[in-house]
Amino acid sequence: MAGPLAGIRILDLTTVIAGPFATQMLGDLGAQVIKVEAPGGDIMRAPGPARSPGMGAAFLNCNRNKDLVTLDLKDPGDHARLMEEIAGADVFVHNMRMGAARRLGLDAETLGPRFPRLIYCAIVGFGQDGPYRDRPAYDDIIQAASGWAGLMPGTDGPAYAPTIVADKTAGLFAVSAITSALFERERSGQGQAVEVPMFESMVSFLAVEHLAGLSFIPPEGPAGYQRLLTPWRRPYRAADGYIAVMPYSGGHWQAFFRAAGREDWATEPALTDDRARAAMIATLYERLASLLQSRKVQDWLDLLEPLQIPCSRVNRFEDLARDPHVQATGLFCETDHPSEGRMLTVRPPLRFSRSRCQIRNLASRQAPRMSRRPE
Repeated sequence: MAGPLAGIRILDLTTVIAGPFATQMLGDLGAQVIKVEAPGGDIMRAPGPARSPGMGAAFLNCNRNKDLVTLDLKDPGDHARLMEEIAGADVFVHNMRMGAARRLGLDAETLGPRFPRLIYCAIVGFGQDGPYRDRPAYDDIIQAASGWAGLMPGTDGPAYAPTIVADKTAGLFAVSAITSALFERERSGQGQAVEVPMFESMVSFLAVEHLAGLSFIPPEGPAGYQRLLTPWRRPYRAADGYIAVMPYSGGHWQAFFRAAGREDWATEPALTDDRARAAMIATLYERLASLLQSRKVQDWLDLLEPLQIPCSRVNRFEDLARDPHVQATGLFCETDHPSEGRMLTVRPPLRFSRSRCQIRNLASRQAPRMSRRPE
């Protein structure tokens, strides 16, 4: 059966990661996605590794399930063809600067009255009602501005996450916003404009736990969820590698200490009091680290899993394709790309009981200039 968004047509003018990640998810859900590239192509085509020019791994990994076309929007004929595409679309999504969108007549104020059922989604760096609205924004900038980098102290100060977390978070917010707007249109019959600002999305994402004491007026403490910020919260060294162990409840901690032969620590009254246990979390993690060094990773897993204590070996990303759960669920799959040969990819992670997410096509080389509207 077709995906849950089958029949929805999306016109995609996004580049780099946030927008393409969002529209790939929409394509995985069954929507028809028409990705429009400028004559020079999406700049994410260039970063490697790659087997051929313009087909870098990051581009391939967030541009499947799309039909690619090339238009020069400064060319009157190509601009007219774009407007024909918008007329037949349910959703128009872009991540260009809003000044550029207005110059091209691709702002919500211009398109909304002309196409009243259109869902217009702009992924921007900063909300357009604030003083940062015209600033350029990339993932590193948003990680810094939102407080993310400040929460990740490195050896020489704040640090960036080793993934483009701001871009991908904005992409997830965009999918939620677009699908919600489509649902509302089914009730009202009207389209609307949706703004997805990366900065505000990341602040919202972080505030869930890190607003902490600042949630109250006057404050009941500082910002920051202390359990996450203690330096003892980390993968722990075992006798032959690294392991993640996370006793969470008082019962978890008691069971772990008993299994590790520390009955004296298992019987401490603070373990059964949530507030007292939270206050000594750094000490508990330090004890955890000291005990885990005594056995091998598999020995700890064999001991802790029957006790229902959350634990896992620390995988390298290159090992995941051999993970038994990954193999059983078919998360990684091999495909034959028409120009790049045999490739490893990750299937859509969502499962629906009736609808089906599927990979219908893979990201392709840049198309020639579009001469007519695709059927």
